[in-house]
Amino acid sequence: MRVPLSWLREYVDLPATATGRDVQEKLIAVGLEVETVERLGEGLKGPLVVGQVLTIEELEGFKKPIRFCTVDVGQANGTGEPQEIVCGARNFSVGDKVVVVLPGAVLPGDFKIAARKTYGKTSHGMICSGDELGMGDDGTHGIIVLPPEYEVGTDAIALLELVDEVLDIAVTPDRGYCLSMRGVARETATAYGLPLRDPALLDVPPPNSGGYPVQVSDPMGCDRFTARTVAGLEPEARTPLWLQRRLQKAGMRPVSLAVDITNYVMLELGQPLHAYDRTTVSGPIGVRRATPGEQLTTLDGTKRVLDAADLVITDDRGPIGLAGVMGGANTEIAAAAADPETGRLRGTTDVVIEAAHFDALSIARTARRHKLSSEAAKRFERGVDPEAASAAAQRAVDLLALLAGGTAEEGVTEIVTPSGPRTITVSADHPDKVAGVAYGRETVVRRLQQVGCDVYGQDELVVTVPSWRPDLSEPNDLAEEVIRLEGYENLPSTLPLPPAGRGLTERQRLHRRVGRALAGAGYVEALNYPFTGSHVLDQLGIEQDDPRRAAVTLVNPLSDEEPDLRTTLVPGLLGALRRNYGRGTHDLALFETGPVFRASGDEKPASRLVVDRRPTDDEIASLDASLPQQPRRAAVVLAGGREQAGWWGEGRPANWADAIEAGRTVAREAGVELIVRQDQHAPFHPGRCAALLALVDGEEILVGNAGELHPRVTKAMSLPERTCAMEIDLDRLERAGTGPLRAPKISAFPVATQDVALVVDDSVPAAEVESALREGAGELLESLRLFDVFTGEQLGAGKKSLAYALRFRAADRTLTAEEASAARDAAVATAVERTGAVLRG
Repeated sequence: MRVPLSWLREYVDLPATATGRDVQEKLIAVGLEVETVERLGEGLKGPLVVGQVLTIEELEGFKKPIRFCTVDVGQANGTGEPQEIVCGARNFSVGDKVVVVLPGAVLPGDFKIAARKTYGKTSHGMICSGDELGMGDDGTHGIIVLPPEYEVGTDAIALLELVDEVLDIAVTPDRGYCLSMRGVARETATAYGLPLRDPALLDVPPPNSGGYPVQVSDPMGCDRFTARTVAGLEPEARTPLWLQRRLQKAGMRPVSLAVDITNYVMLELGQPLHAYDRTTVSGPIGVRRATPGEQLTTLDGTKRVLDAADLVITDDRGPIGLAGVMGGANTEIAAAAADPETGRLRGTTDVVIEAAHFDALSIARTARRHKLSSEAAKRFERGVDPEAASAAAQRAVDLLALLAGGTAEEGVTEIVTPSGPRTITVSADHPDKVAGVAYGRETVVRRLQQVGCDVYGQDELVVTVPSWRPDLSEPNDLAEEVIRLEGYENLPSTLPLPPAGRGLTERQRLHRRVGRALAGAGYVEALNYPFTGSHVLDQLGIEQDDPRRAAVTLVNPLSDEEPDLRTTLVPGLLGALRRNYGRGTHDLALFETGPVFRASGDEKPASRLVVDRRPTDDEIASLDASLPQQPRRAAVVLAGGREQAGWWGEGRPANWADAIEAGRTVAREAGVELIVRQDQHAPFHPGRCAALLALVDGEEILVGNAGELHPRVTKAMSLPERTCAMEIDLDRLERAGTGPLRAPKISAFPVATQDVALVVDDSVPAAEVESALREGAGELLESLRLFDVFTGEQLGAGKKSLAYALRFRAADRTLTAEEASAARDAAVATAVERTGAVLRG
């Protein structure tokens, strides 16, 4: 809604010094979204005057028509002599009054005017169009031709109201009354604490039997219909400049006097109107639902096939308009045109004015069904004041009589579906409880009265809602009105205090630690949509009987290609890696933590919970039973270089070992030491895939997998070669953990390091050897690290050497060489017994 400040001042006596910015701040404070304040005419400088065209000379020999004109501008040029001006426009003649800008003036956009030679003539100024003055086009696509009554030399800046400020307000759906000057003026008056001159307070004659006949067959769709008739309009009557300028500032283009008046009243009062040429209406006007297959050609020239749910305006011939959206072309107001025989102007002389109130939902659905957004539909679907219909019709009648010389007929038609006032019962202290501020009853009553409510009662208030506020329907709506008028900025900022001992659960802490640990290890978090499709699982090579195929399918997915909730985090991360790789980032390490969704088949249909009370424990349990399993997981993907080359070394590419180490990094945050074994698991390369295991109650369970993706997968998904990934189940890790992490005790005694090299078969995993060494070393072992793997002819075929560094330390003493050697020998003995290892050398 565009609101000219000069128009707003007609209804509210704003301070003379108040600028558009000042009004913007006030309106924002009471809850309106004022997006911008446009300063019309900024930088405009005269002389800009009314001139009269004296002569026109057509210049020949140019690619486009050029005219050399002399224009009388009175004494505005200081000499009184005619002004010589070159102009290319064709929509004016000798004797016409035009707008002339003289040398020395500056037009909007810092366009300076000076005498200049062009087309072989010297042009001393310019004859202006609406676009050049920042007014917008008036439909002529040419220069401005003024009515003949304006005197030559008159200041056109004041005449055309070129200097003004316009507030552009984004009206939210619940504030439809602000799609009018009346509504914005009411908010402005409240914000400034000033009285409002309500433009809807008019003397309206009562309905009688002499009005134009109207039949409403659908009182639910149309609960009020007012019809007034004006006869004897002068076809040659033009829209006055002041009305044209108000329409232009509000963002509408002038069309013709009758249409401009209906648009003006709609902007002023918020009530859409429609004017019918009475000579083209056949019989009574009706309001009904359309018959399927009926057709109507609307004012935009489009033939529309109507739906049975469309509300239409009819006469004896059928539909003549889409109710509340757009009128029909067969009853359009005829533009003034000269009779070819007599030369006299002919046009619409008798009109029927319609001011009706339609059901908001019906109008919204019709507008969307026909993809037809109009100013009228925009207002009806947000809520129009039903009590304003008769006042709007009267205002249009008065303007037609004043500006077009018409005569209002005495007949007044008004069909009303009876309805009582809407009342809300609310405690006087309810706004206090909502805001946490003690407003008091007097403030609550005063603020509700300012928005138009009638308030009765003491501790319990009975509030009658004004007709223009359909959005006020419950006590919280009234509380919001009080709070916004008292000022949101005055609400105290109070943070809730959690009870002592409460905070994040251990599960939440684990998830946060995992994210920090992966970020610290050089991974970047990528948050992906939780949606996927079966084609991605096909690309990953996942078998049909794999549990990851048990997906939850959405009824209304955002994309038909991704209708399922994800069962693994890897596809989303691979998609992010592919996008980044395609945009030139080749060294990538991404991670994500979040839930996956696994359908068990035992889920029950979800029941719809009530909203007027807290659900019972049984209802919540029933809702939980309808949800799929949602285990929380962590996953990483890697490609390109893991370590960059530089003066410190050559660097190295990411490989499957980095993916396994990412799993260990996650597990350490849960206090779990992973057991790593070879595995075969899609989408990993069968020879470069590891199973990540953990002990739960003495039993090994699978918590995740890591490794290098299969070449077929990287090719199918257009990924870099040797892309690696890891995914691990955080819930299983939590079960394998020993509870909250505790800081280790640090011994002040020195460490004793013993190295051992064991020769084993190639088929023996290093993890088994490591596990045996740990168990055999006993409590003195502080850490164990594999630092070398060797194969060669001297070891024999099918053999490998694993070299470990064992660190021993006691908490209460310095270990002797004999104690350290004994612990090492015990570790080696256990490894020999379990894995068949042989001590090398």
